[in-house]
Amino acid sequence: MRIAVHEVSKGKKGHALPTTSLEIETGHARFVLAETELRPTVLGLIATGRMRPDSGRVTIDGTRNDRDLRRRMALVDAPEVSDPHPGVTLAAVVGEELMFAGLPATPLHARRWLEQIGFAELASQPIGTIKPSVRVRVMAELAVLRDDVEGFVLVSPDRHGGRPEGWWRIASEFADRGFAVLVIVGGSAAAVIEQLPEALETDYPSNATVPVRPLADITGSTTAIDAGQDEELLPPLDDERAPAEPERDETPPPDEHRVSSQAPAASSLNDPEATEPVAEPVEATTPDDVPSTSSGTEDTATDHPTETENGAER
Repeated sequence: MRIAVHEVSKGKKGHALPTTSLEIETGHARFVLAETELRPTVLGLIATGRMRPDSGRVTIDGTRNDRDLRRRMALVDAPEVSDPHPGVTLAAVVGEELMFAGLPATPLHARRWLEQIGFAELASQPIGTIKPSVRVRVMAELAVLRDDVEGFVLVSPDRHGGRPEGWWRIASEFADRGFAVLVIVGGSAAAVIEQLPEALETDYPSNATVPVRPLADITGSTTAIDAGQDEELLPPLDDERAPAEPERDETPPPDEHRVSSQAPAASSLNDPEATEPVAEPVEATTPDDVPSTSSGTEDTATDHPTETENGAER
């Protein structure tokens, strides 16, 4: 099977997905760079025939057949599309996928399936707490359970954290088993994967962001930088830091509270205003002066002579 994504784009002026071209082949694991929150999912939907591009075309074995493409290519762990809720247990996720594959999907069957792949102890654990490499393993194994599936597109596994080497080697293993695998990743993960020995044998990753060129950093690795915006990246950093520092100094308490909730932020803004006027009279006066109504100096002047007179009489 050979899937060709030829100059596809989505959205006005390619905002959702800029012009992108790539190929997916049986027995190969390839990765493509797609930044921002939206573009990885859009690219995954288009590459598997689940979304029509605004321009370009996607072919499978030289013909354009979206229905056949959807049947033979699975979309794995795409945010807001095929990713499970983080609070759902792993056994529940397995049971649902077993049902879609036409297999027995009772909780017992789900636990037995997890036992077969070595993760029985994680059955009752929420999938949002599973290690990234284990998550990729389970989701990929579930995707290829369907008889017609010959490959899959894995969307943004790097968003779960962990080391890219773990889930990339799992993707390569599926390619060795005869599946066509495409992994959509961000720039940081792409920079790590392209340095791996098994990745050096493949082509340089396609780009689904903007036209880029490699830029060597101080470590000697390469990072994709926009060729049209590279001159604008460095200068604004120095220019923005100058005004940014006084802003942080002026309002540090609200910034800290807004991370957790807005309610503390509102009180933190009112507290300084309430404490500053109160602090001034407290420091200027003493507890003895507060109950006095006329003036403290006259009272003290009258009190001392009465005490001395009383003392003299005694």
